[in-house]
Amino acid sequence: MTFILGLTGSIGMGKSTTAALFKKHGIPVYDADQTVHDLYRGRLVPLIEDAFPGSTDSGVVDRSKLAAQVIGHPDKLKQLESIVHPVVQEEQERFLKRHFNSPIVVLDIPLLFENAKDLICNAVVVVSTDAKTQRERVLAREGMTVEKMEALLTRQVPDVEKRQRAQFVIDTSQNIPHAERQVLSILKALSGRS
Repeated sequence: MTFILGLTGSIGMGKSTTAALFKKHGIPVYDADQTVHDLYRGRLVPLIEDAFPGSTDSGVVDRSKLAAQVIGHPDKLKQLESIVHPVVQEEQERFLKRHFNSPIVVLDIPLLFENAKDLICNAVVVVSTDAKTQRERVLAREGMTVEKMEALLTRQVPDVEKRQRAQFVIDTSQNIPHAERQVLSILKALSGRS
């Protein structure tokens, strides 16, 4: 039976880099963010345009136009989530079926705890770093402001709580080889499970 390993971490913690390390070592990784990105260029476009007229452009969801209609409107955010989440869930289930024979798969989901996705995982890995490094990484992103960062963090379970709830924590405050050694240590621990 496939062992489902959840992978999460707050913004700027190094989750994408860590997911790539699992992939490098042959572990199938489901990337929730990439799935949404792909769906915003495909299946979800007509549904979102229908619910939020003017939010798409040239057959693609325009995230800034959509955000302008949704941010600050909890009812509209709920409406958007009711459109997006079931389709993302279908894609996740398709991924799990496709990799049914894999000993381990990783579900890379930013809001794993927030959306109770940890309940379908056999174990959870949280990537974490110190607050200073996190802040530097996030603010280095194009278009990011302190206000946007604070708004994103308020929607996420605090890092300290994530670490307490996880079975594994990967410290990404150093370099990539340091993170990779931790990934290999987790894979070794899981390969020895009965």
